[in-house]
Amino acid sequence: MKELQMVDLRSQYERIGAEINDAIQSVLKSAAFIKGPEVKLFEEELQRYLGVKHVITCANGTDALQIAMMALGLKPGDEVITTNFTFIATVEVVALLGLKPILVEPEEGSFNISAAGIKKAITPRTKAIVPVHLFGQCASMEDIAKIAVEHNLFIIEDTAQATGAACFFSDGKPRKAGTIGDIGTTSFFPSKNLGCYGDGGALLTDNDNLAAKIRSISNHGMKVRYYHDDIGVNSRLDTIQAAVLRVKLKYLDSFNRSRLEAADYYDRAFMNCPEIIIPERIKYSSHIFHQYTLKIRNNRRNELKEYLGKLNIPSMIYYPVPLSVQKAFSFMGYKEGDFPVTEKLCTEVISLPMHPDLDKEQLEYITNGVLKFFEKR
Repeated sequence: MKELQMVDLRSQYERIGAEINDAIQSVLKSAAFIKGPEVKLFEEELQRYLGVKHVITCANGTDALQIAMMALGLKPGDEVITTNFTFIATVEVVALLGLKPILVEPEEGSFNISAAGIKKAITPRTKAIVPVHLFGQCASMEDIAKIAVEHNLFIIEDTAQATGAACFFSDGKPRKAGTIGDIGTTSFFPSKNLGCYGDGGALLTDNDNLAAKIRSISNHGMKVRYYHDDIGVNSRLDTIQAAVLRVKLKYLDSFNRSRLEAADYYDRAFMNCPEIIIPERIKYSSHIFHQYTLKIRNNRRNELKEYLGKLNIPSMIYYPVPLSVQKAFSFMGYKEGDFPVTEKLCTEVISLPMHPDLDKEQLEYITNGVLKFFEKR
């Protein structure tokens, strides 16, 4: 059996390496390492794939969030509502810009931000909502969009874990994650469903004026070279990464289908184990399984993780500590007990290996290992 990896990028490279090598060699020969033609071509191809008018690439997903908030003109003191159960980057940029993060509980089943919680958190100072499409499944965007319209709020989608997922609206029309709010943001970190071989990110919008603002801010505030209309940053996707992403975008749907097949295998193996709660699949979203995340009952999660480690089965905990009690965010004034749903999830969740190259032998070994742990008692 091949060595187990949480994300097996080596096997993926072995599958598409010849195309990747050709793409990189083409950039090396052109020597157009910054803003080469591959960047524009990738933006155009991702626009077509997502069905969005503008894709503006940048250096990473965290920059994408920051640039989005700058482009929307958010000012220090403005309140931004987001989830307490996510990676720190979502809240980090809010604080860096002098905005006020307002944290909301997730839904216990989907792990995504609660629309009802958003509604309760709105004040006269609220300016934006940042829903995070966690683990590969969309937040309840139809409900969130209605709230935003009712209260005149911006929506910035954090779709770093859900590129390719679709949200289904009551009118029957599916829309890809990241294309529903005012601005969508994403990351091309190597472990993502669509990942490059370094750092990378992008912003998505159908608004022409916002797109122009985003392009300016991400390039030192320039629309015309050496003429600076905005206070900006230096955040670019380099040409080699764009070339890699052009190759990988062609395979994204097939890779996501392979992830879904692995998730189906896991579900079948675990569905009758009373101490395991398999991931909820909500009706209004497809699931591309950036992560396959279980909830473990009876406070046995840490014990299971240790047991799997002895079997050389990797696992990860996303996330072990709520943002509300992180030392860096102590200024927000939250305390332990303020977010019981988040705090409970942080003691229960565990993610198993998930990537397109999991084979049957590996899946059998992983699932048998998990089930044997629960048979011990």
